[in-house]
Amino acid sequence: MILLVTPNLHGEDCAAVIHKATGTEVVLADSLRSATGLLRTNGYDSVVLDQYLLETEADDTTTLMQHLGTAIPVQVNLAVSGMDRLVREVRSAVQRRQREQVIARRAAQESLHNELNGTVTALLLHCELALATPGLPASVVGKLETAQELVNKLRMQLHSEASKD
Repeated sequence: MILLVTPNLHGEDCAAVIHKATGTEVVLADSLRSATGLLRTNGYDSVVLDQYLLETEADDTTTLMQHLGTAIPVQVNLAVSGMDRLVREVRSAVQRRQREQVIARRAAQESLHNELNGTVTALLLHCELALATPGLPASVVGKLETAQELVNKLRMQLHSEASKD
């Protein structure tokens, strides 16, 4: 979703053009204060801010910026900019956010994979050490071997997931 914040009389037209160009739902707010309320209750991909509001409602700008979350702010002077420029700016912001999400997702997956891989290695080592203990009852050996097989299966799953990326 995209949040368009402008008191401009052509705000509805701008929202319609952005929606048509991006295929993304556009919500319109006429002030920074109402936009902050919307940001508190909904998640947005980007927030298009009319430069006019940033200059005239300076006190509310800080509050709004604190509530952006992961939304990318796009500042545009709607009094001067044409619809083509508005669409370019919004498209660019949405594409930038999508790229950043992919990068963040990959980094999180890699981090999780590395952590799990370390744990799997430690489990295998402990299973091997336990199995090397002389005089273990057969039932304990069977359970340790089952645990070792499960951990090996988990390791294979981790490696197959890593090779997909």
